[in-house]
Order: sequence, then C-alpha cells, then structure tokens
Amino acid sequence: MAESQQSDSRKLLVKLRETLASASQGQERLDRITSLIAESLGVEVCSIYLFRDSETLELCATEGLNAEAVHKTRLRVGEGLVGRVARRGRPINTKNAPSERGFRYMPETGEEIYSSFLGVPIQRLGENLGVLVIQSKDEREYSADELYGLEVVAMVLAEMTELGAFVGEGEAMGALHQRATTFTGGVGQEGAAEGHVWLHDPRVVVTNPVADDPDAEKERLHDGIEQLRVSVDELLANTLTKDKDQMQVLEAYRMFANSKGWQRRMEENIDRGLSAEAAVEKEQSAARARMSQVPDAYLRERLHDLDDLSNRLLRILTGQGKETGAEMPENPILIATNIGPGELLEYGRGLRGIVLEEGSIASHAAIVARALAIPLIVQAGRISTEALNGDHILVDGENGIVHLRPEETVVNAFRDKMAMEAAQQERYRSLRDKPAMGLCGTEVLLHMNAGLMADLPSLENSGAAGVGLFRTELQFLTVDRVPRRGDLAATYARVLDAAKGKRVVFRTLDIGSDKVLPYMNPLDEPNPALGWRAIRVGLDKPGVMRMQLQALIRAAAGRKLSVMFPFIAQTDEFRDAREMVLAEIERERALGHILPETTEIGAMLETPSMVFAPQQFFEMADFISIGGNDLKQFFFAADRENERVRRRYDTLNVSFLNLIEEIVTRCDAARTPLSFCGEDAGRPIEAVCFAALGMRHLSMRPASIGPVKHLIRRTNLLELRDVIDEARLSGAQSVRPAVLEHLTRKKPAQSSVAV
Repeated sequence: MAESQQSDSRKLLVKLRETLASASQGQERLDRITSLIAESLGVEVCSIYLFRDSETLELCATEGLNAEAVHKTRLRVGEGLVGRVARRGRPINTKNAPSERGFRYMPETGEEIYSSFLGVPIQRLGENLGVLVIQSKDEREYSADELYGLEVVAMVLAEMTELGAFVGEGEAMGALHQRATTFTGGVGQEGAAEGHVWLHDPRVVVTNPVADDPDAEKERLHDGIEQLRVSVDELLANTLTKDKDQMQVLEAYRMFANSKGWQRRMEENIDRGLSAEAAVEKEQSAARARMSQVPDAYLRERLHDLDDLSNRLLRILTGQGKETGAEMPENPILIATNIGPGELLEYGRGLRGIVLEEGSIASHAAIVARALAIPLIVQAGRISTEALNGDHILVDGENGIVHLRPEETVVNAFRDKMAMEAAQQERYRSLRDKPAMGLCGTEVLLHMNAGLMADLPSLENSGAAGVGLFRTELQFLTVDRVPRRGDLAATYARVLDAAKGKRVVFRTLDIGSDKVLPYMNPLDEPNPALGWRAIRVGLDKPGVMRMQLQALIRAAAGRKLSVMFPFIAQTDEFRDAREMVLAEIERERALGHILPETTEIGAMLETPSMVFAPQQFFEMADFISIGGNDLKQFFFAADRENERVRRRYDTLNVSFLNLIEEIVTRCDAARTPLSFCGEDAGRPIEAVCFAALGMRHLSMRPASIGPVKHLIRRTNLLELRDVIDEARLSGAQSVRPAVLEHLTRKKPAQSSVAV
C-alpha cells in the first residue's frame, strides 16, 4: 500500500511539474493545478489561497467552488478554517467542517454542500505563503497518506511561488521579492543609510523540486550527508574548547548529523517524488514548525541545531555556498538573521548599514556597530527571507524602520532627510575646535566612547577632549581564545599612541550578562544582568584581570594611565580591585619594567547602591563615571532590552535627576571628578540638563559630540538650572516639557535639535 501511495504521489508531482513547465500565465497555471490535484486525489474541491498581504489571504484558484469567488473571497489570518491553518502553520483535517470551532461560511463560494475539509500551509522554511485546501461532500477524515501527499504538493507549490511561477493580476499573485516592504525593529545604532542588500547567508533556491529517479536522488542525498558528517567531524576535531558543556553541545550536533530518523524521513520525501534538496527542505520546514511550538528552551536550541545542519546540507546539494560568485553591491547594507562580532569586524567600515532579524540593542553586534558608527536595526521581522542581494534599501536608524525596495516618494523623502542631516553635520564640523561652553561661561568637556583601533581617528575628527570609555572586552569577544598579554599590551599601546597625549580611560573586562565570551562557559542564570558579571567575575577569577592590568601598565610605559572598574556595587569591591592595580604596579616595578607616569583608578557607578556608599568610596576613587545605561535600568527596574518597558521611563524624570544630582553633590564634596557615560550623554537635551546639574564631563559616541556641543554653546546653563528646579518643585513627573519650552522660547532655531 505504501509503495502504491508513493507511486501515486510521484505521478501527481510529475504531472504537476509538466503543468508548471507549460508556456502559460500564472492564473492559468494555478487553475490547471487545482483541477489536477482534485482529479488525482479523487476530491470534488481543490482551492489555493495566497497571501495578499501579511494579514490577508485571497482565494486565487479553485476547482469545485464558484469561479466568481476567485480574487474576491478574502480571509484574515485566523479567520475561518483556512485562516486558522495560516495562523498555526499546521494542517486541519476534519470530516465535518461546519461543526469545527472557528468555521466561517463564505456564501459567495458555494461551499455549504461540502463537509470534509483538509487544509495544509503552503510554506517555505517557516515562511507562510498561503494555504492549499481539498474538500468533499462525504463526511470523511482524510488519511495520513493523503495528508502527507498534499503536504508534498504544497511544498512544491511554495518553491514555485518563490520562483515566480504564479505571477498574475492582483496583490496576492504579485511577484515575490519585488514589492515595497517596510520592517520595524529596535535601534541598535542610530544613523541613516541608503544602499543595496548584501545577504550574510544567501538564500538557497531549489529550482528542481520534483525528480524522476528516486534511487539517483537518494544517492545524491547519501553523498551530501557523508560530506556533512565529515565537515562536522572536522569541526569537532579542530575546536579549541575543552569545556565539558560546549563539547556536549558539539557532540549533540554530530548526533543529529548521524541521525537515522532524520535521513529516513528525507528518503521518504524522495520516494514521494521530491528531489534530494526539496526533501531536505521539506523536513527542515517541519523541524521549524516543531521549533515554534516547543516551550523548552533547551529543546528549541537542539531543533535550531537541526535547522543549521539542514542549511549546511542544502548548500552541499545545491552548490550554493556563501561564496556564490556574487559581487558585493555598491553601498552594501548587511542583512542577516544574526551575526557574531568577529564576522562583523571582517566586513569592517565598508558597510553602510546592518539589519538583523534577531539580536538586541546590547548584543555583541550592536557593540561593534556602535564602535564602527554603522546604523544598526535589530529584531527586524523576517527580512532575511524577503530581501534579495542587490535590493534597494533604506535604513532609518533614528526610528528603527527599514524600507526594502521603497517607492519613489519614500526615497525622495528619505534623501531630503539625509541631506538635512548632512547639512547639520557640516555645521557641527565647524565647531570641532571650539569649546563646549555655555552662554553663561560654563565649559563642559566632551569625550568619546571607543572599543576598537578603528575608532581612534574620530578622536581628532570629532573634536573630542579624550576617550572617556575604551571598552576592552571587544578584544576578547572577537577571538576564540583568551588573548595573550603581549598582544593586549601592543593593542593598548597603539590606542595611547593614536590618542596623542589625550586622556584614555580603559574600562577593564566587562563580561557576563549579555556579553559572553566564545570560550567562556555560559551560565544558566535567571537574570544575567543582575548576575555574575564584570567586576564580580574579575574578583572571583583574578587571573585574567591581573593579566589585563599587566598589559595596561606595560602599554602605558611612562605615559599616564587611567583604569576604570565596571559594575561596582559595594565599596569593598572597588577597594579590592584598586589594591590589585597597586600590587601589579609593584610587581612590574620589581621586574624592572617602565611604569606609568601617573595612574588613575576609577569606578563606574552603575548601581543605585553606590549613590549611598560611604564617603570613603568617593574619596578613594580618583574619578567616577556614571554608567547611565545600567544605572537607569536598575533605578526604574526596567530592562533596557525590553521594548515594552525601556521607553516607558524618561531620563529627565524628576526622581532620576534627583539621583544624578545626589551623585554630583557627593563627588563635589570629595573633589572627585565625575563624568556621565552612556547613550543619554549623546542626546543633546539630556546632555544640557546634566551639564546644568553640575556635570562637567560627558562621554558619548563620536557622532553625538557635534550636536551636543552645538546645543551647549547656545544655552545658558544657569538659566536652564532654574527651569529644572522650578519644574521639580511643581510636582511634574519629568522636566522635559519645561526644558523644551524654555529652549524653544529662548532660541527658536533650536527646535530642529534632536530630542
């Protein structure tokens, strides 16, 4: 019986291929296909619904329902049984459709006389393209073989839809990958860019979903799997990690590659009439569907491993590896599901923008993108499945919007916006050598944040007074083993050389939470942001921190050295870290090495606990830098990676400004220099408010220095302080409205300043 079913399935697919190969238009092809499926499966109705837009399905062809309903009957996702199939991405098989929950009668179709219903999603690698339906008058549940056969047909339809076989009139039959599409995501790095798509992982296109010779296809599949197994074995053999947990993950990867069940299911797909690559893709789609339904994170990760293996196997079978021969387009904008920091650094500053389906604003990729000053959008829907290499694309890094294949009106508006921003930047450049001095005569020193050697040219170009934060973790994140002390010392020395005598504050290794080293055993912590990270790791595992301190001391070699410890939560942590620096200096002295001319030891104030620390802390620290991003999220108990809550709380909230003022007061009392480091320091409105409260050092990304300096130079900080105090006394929740009104009233030209 199974062989008979396989033979029938192959015959149907062969007829389907012949229909698809015929010289006919898209609508005619769809009409022939519905007739062919109905006849082959012995059913009275076969209908094809395709997506008109992301939320609407349209009846595009039918055999058995009223022909007048074609292109007129539409359903929302979730509406009726067809809409439920589209929403769930899983089949619905029922012998009595009208009795099913969610059934909706569409009178124009004439379907009231049909009882049985089988609907399967038309999907490709998790992307829903439509729904394929068969119906009969008899009350019967379709067999497992009929269900499987219809899924195979739906998979072929998905491939051919992808290849444009059904292009015709109407939105639902418009050519894929040609429509103007907009994606919304989170802002990982601000900025605007226009360019052309460059896919980090090019799409694998299956051009031959149907095959005549199952034995030959199975042989191709076996050869491909053998190559895959060899590559996985080599991956294991060459891995540098000795960590037990990581090795278990890699062994699980090898186990999947050798799975007999996985291979058997793909062979069954071939027996039904699919080619080897189509069989792999059908099983991959099934795995992705299972992945979306699994609540357990560990099992989801294992299914992700299987998905990755399927991609590797598809590239082997099709020959469509990353090196496809395509040339990177002009003004490339990188599109990827996700990307590691090392891979991103390989692209370098040649990229105009980056758009990721996944990722977060605090991810490694975001850190590198900010260091390279490349606009970055994260969590941008399913853009990697929609975009094609070379597509025209606009990235609005201010609002988190991506326009793919934009219409002319959108392009013109976007270019006008970029032209205005370019004109503003030109005005800012004219301020490069001028001080950030308010109209009241108060000067604020503006520093830049950095993390790569590539950042250092911005020190001179932006007019920054120095580097207020050099993130040392990037040298650890972009390699697959702990860097050597000599290599780190050479890197830090080059940073100091490039600074040409300007102050550079090196923040020691800030790992943990969202920054897990490739060779570090990830911890299963319920809340990593509040877990074992930064200084806690350094003090508990002092070997790496001592090595880093030695590298910094040797890099200074007679020059001034500024070291800052992150995430200090109690005084003893800073005292212990400070003593470690002094001990390493004495050790280097004993070894006869050249010592720094002077050594400053500071702390990042990122936890509310340190605002109320003993006065000895403020006196012991040579300088303090407010880590605004973390301090704000802990103060408001609002995860800065959670879009639902992070925008809920305003930096200019009175309570938060009271906290900032308390820090200023305590540092002033101890005569300890204070700076503010974080995204808010680079926002002009926030920056002038910090300055008005007494902050005299701000550290930000280089591109923000011009706008911040521009507003400071046009503001009387003493008058602004009075406005802030008055707003606080009024009982207002935030001083922002009063500040904006004051700045606009005093200087109308400032209304264009980014807020």
